[in-house]
Amino acid sequence: MAQDEAPSLNHGLPKAERLRVRPEFLAAYERGSRLSSRLMTVFVLANNLPVARLGIAATRKFGNAVERNRAKRFVREVFRLNKPPAGVDVVIVPKRDFLKARFVTVEAEYRAVLGRRLRRGLEH
Repeated sequence: MAQDEAPSLNHGLPKAERLRVRPEFLAAYERGSRLSSRLMTVFVLANNLPVARLGIAATRKFGNAVERNRAKRFVREVFRLNKPPAGVDVVIVPKRDFLKARFVTVEAEYRAVLGRRLRRGLEH
């Protein structure tokens, strides 16, 4: 490998761990638990699958393409490092303040919000 090449690190989420179609997002919005914080709104719904899945909803209202993509990278990395238990769909909708936050702040808030929900149980 040449010196100027970065090592190939595949830290992405496999397809099985992603929400990819609109009905999956709508199910989380309609039947899931909604939790809000300063940086994000999180929807959590039991999915009866052997994996936890992530969906990210960063619309044009959130910001331009660069800002939306940066937020999505942050969210994916936070999810990857702090996976909830299997059998859960998590949809994260970042808020404008998300762009100003540092990664450790985003991670701490995600853990706090998701921890609150999982402690109460998914069925409530």
